[in-house]
Amino acid sequence: MRSFPPPETPMSRTRPPLLLLALSLLYAGCSPAPDDGPEPAGPAAAPAAAAPAGDALAVITTARLQAHLDYLASDERTGRMTGTAGYDDAAAYVARQFEQLGLTPGGTDGWYQPVPLRAARLDADGATFIVHRDDGDERLAWKQDFLMSGDDVRAETSVRAGVVFAGFGVHAPDMGYSDFEGIDLEGRIALIFGGAPPTFPHNERAFYSSGRTKSRELVARGAVGVIVMRTRVDQQRYTWELITLNAGLPAMAWTDASGNVQDYHPELEGGAFVHEDVARALFAGAPVSYEEALDAAEAGRPLSTPLGVEVTLARHTDHEDLSSPNVIGIVEGADPALRDEYVVYSAHLDHVGIGEAVDGDDIYNGYYDNAMGVALMIEAARAIAAQPEPPRRSILFIAVTGEERGLLGSDYFAHYPTVPPRSIVANVNLDMPLFLFPITEIIAFGAEHSSLGDVIEAAIAGEGLELAPDPFPEEVIFIRSDQYSFVRQGVPSVFLVPGFGSSDPEANGAAAFQEHMQRHYHRPSDDASRPVHWESALGFARANVRIGLAVANATARPTWNEGDFFGLRFAPVRSGDAGRQ
Repeated sequence: MRSFPPPETPMSRTRPPLLLLALSLLYAGCSPAPDDGPEPAGPAAAPAAAAPAGDALAVITTARLQAHLDYLASDERTGRMTGTAGYDDAAAYVARQFEQLGLTPGGTDGWYQPVPLRAARLDADGATFIVHRDDGDERLAWKQDFLMSGDDVRAETSVRAGVVFAGFGVHAPDMGYSDFEGIDLEGRIALIFGGAPPTFPHNERAFYSSGRTKSRELVARGAVGVIVMRTRVDQQRYTWELITLNAGLPAMAWTDASGNVQDYHPELEGGAFVHEDVARALFAGAPVSYEEALDAAEAGRPLSTPLGVEVTLARHTDHEDLSSPNVIGIVEGADPALRDEYVVYSAHLDHVGIGEAVDGDDIYNGYYDNAMGVALMIEAARAIAAQPEPPRRSILFIAVTGEERGLLGSDYFAHYPTVPPRSIVANVNLDMPLFLFPITEIIAFGAEHSSLGDVIEAAIAGEGLELAPDPFPEEVIFIRSDQYSFVRQGVPSVFLVPGFGSSDPEANGAAAFQEHMQRHYHRPSDDASRPVHWESALGFARANVRIGLAVANATARPTWNEGDFFGLRFAPVRSGDAGRQ
């Protein structure tokens, strides 16, 4: 799963956080893939689809799931970092599995869709953050005081400018809210909080937390840089040590056919993410105090002002062009009227690779994140391919690259799909499902936005599972994994994980989840030593198959709910009214 802590924030360009926060943003804005004609009219509610064959569901076994995990999360894969031999080994394994299952290759090169990437590695020794005051200059320390990412295009950048506090960096006229009233950002560096006002409904909060959205607003107002700090809630949630653990890993972005880095904002010449002590110091002598700024953020109240201080942000970046593949297989549909439409399963294959050693271990195996999701997707393909009758629609399975680097593989596919763009009717995404106790629930982030919610609730009931609501909407999980790449292209999508409910009265699901996030998420200990409640994993796997088949076999394709926030924002992309996002 991509950086679970606070949502992505803008820095030198638009890229989601490298690991745990704000190391820059990487989202797409390239030319559209070929159009395949007008969108079908939204049909009425479809009749219930036939249940999947029980014998076909039985092909999913603990032994098969374990075999996938043993290969993908082994030390030999060296953490499956995008662009490395370890990742390529994992990709070849998935391709072999798809071939053995009799799937049809769905890439541009057999099973593969190569994704062109630009890696940007910051020279940490040269990363510069200087605070200029009348009584002298203060040079801050990399990693102790601040983090910074490299620039995706330029080898050298340097900017000196005054700092303006701009709240969350959010302009939301539909919410009657703006952090930009009464301030001038032309030629200035914006100091902002990550996230969005807590008073926003969770859908709007998710959208406006996006660093892509913030970067566009800052550039439109003439900002030349951005500094990101944390609210009190985010300070309590994750330690600075956890945030900075692997800050030196390279940033990445995908490039288009002309070699242009997607969604690059050269106007933002510098960016940094700062420790709370630095944030407090930047407010010294300002019209408002740091504590007043924190209070305003908690209250969801705009409070923006120049701080009366200048800073210099400078860096040197080394670049490398590389390629890393998505792996794509297809179970072809049988209905002449529907087989050219596609339900897409996605799961990211990459992880963090080799990083800072913890307790003597420097291989970040990514057992749950996301070897488990890929294993479940392979077994979904097995069960669907084993059905006595093919599904009506085709089902496409994609193991994507670069999720940990900023949803890169899914975003590239969503912009350059290997099937006609409007033929994709839904996305079901699997990312870091935790089976730490006997589960009774499934959370489908995004289910409330479209007709997929009712389909999922009915499908998982076949496994005796209930659909649980989002337990922490303030975390805006819906924008933090690969399904959001499809949402941004107008595709109804969901992100499936186990819920916190348990059949074991002694189990505290929420506590088990938080323990994993605090001690094992994006750490070397997310490896084969982690416990797995296998009966829960099998039930979840079967429920996942039921969902895909229900969508594939329904007469009606999924639709956004009337008036849904994301549907209104992104559905026009599918009709060409807004361009591809």
